Amino acid sequence: MSRCIRSYAMGIRLLGLIFAAGILLVSCGPTANQPAVQTGPYEKAKDAFKSGDLDRALDLTDKLASTTPAAEFTARAQMLRAVIYVGEMKSAKELSDAYHKGADQAKNPRFKTEYLRSHQDNLAKAAKAALNVAETAHQLTSTGEIAKELVLEASYPAVEGPAEVAQLSKIESGGWVEPDQQESAAADSLRKGVDDALGAAVGGDRAKAREALASGSTKLTGVATALFLGEQLAVGAAIFDRHNARDPQKMLALCNEGDEMMKAALAQLKETPNKDQEKQAKKLQDKFSNLRKDK
Repeated sequence: MSRCIRSYAMGIRLLGLIFAAGILLVSCGPTANQPAVQTGPYEKAKDAFKSGDLDRALDLTDKLASTTPAAEFTARAQMLRAVIYVGEMKSAKELSDAYHKGADQAKNPRFKTEYLRSHQDNLAKAAKAALNVAETAHQLTSTGEIAKELVLEASYPAVEGPAEVAQLSKIESGGWVEPDQQESAAADSLRKGVDDALGAAVGGDRAKAREALASGSTKLTGVATALFLGEQLAVGAAIFDRHNARDPQKMLALCNEGDEMMKAALAQLKETPNKDQEKQAKKLQDKFSNLRKDK
């Protein structure tokens, strides 16, 4: 009787050991609930950019772009932010100009007042974006030079902006556009601005940008990037001239950043001469000089 009890107890213990071993094997095997691989901030930023969530893309790249010494994705974050800020600047300036023309053409006093308010609001957005372009340009040349090669790592936006924003022609003529249509125009303008910024960054148009980013990234020379940002800084500086935001100090700040970009470009062009790019760089230097005179 005692032998049966002992045999039964041994059987129970053996089953327990087998059960415990099974749990251990499962926990160590390929089907275990291991922690998921964390997606890095830049990968998330790229997804946000592709989906059109620009604010999230900027939030996710904020620390990366300002990291010193530079981390693995610092320059890529700066390039992505440059494109976004240029797109925002282009869009806000386009809207500001359209509403300004509309206010001049509108016969109805209410339309005139509303369009003037929209003009000022968008001019303020354009000015903010221009300063952000300057900050990003400064980050890219913080060492006194620009990298000989940069990577624009992003997918082309999933929703492409229109070639022209339909509602703006009516606004410019002084005709009334309802608030919901104004919001639609602003969204279309922003998508258009980003697409155009991508085209300018790769030295062409949006079709070239779409092709260049088909694999998810494209390489850019430091000279080409400096010239791209130099052009945008000239546009941004003009936003602060006496005809627009009337802030000579900020205009001078953007001109100074533009000059630094041109110095960086010309330094590299001494090593690898390119007459067309050199001509473009010197033309931009003249543009910054003229902007200073027009403060």
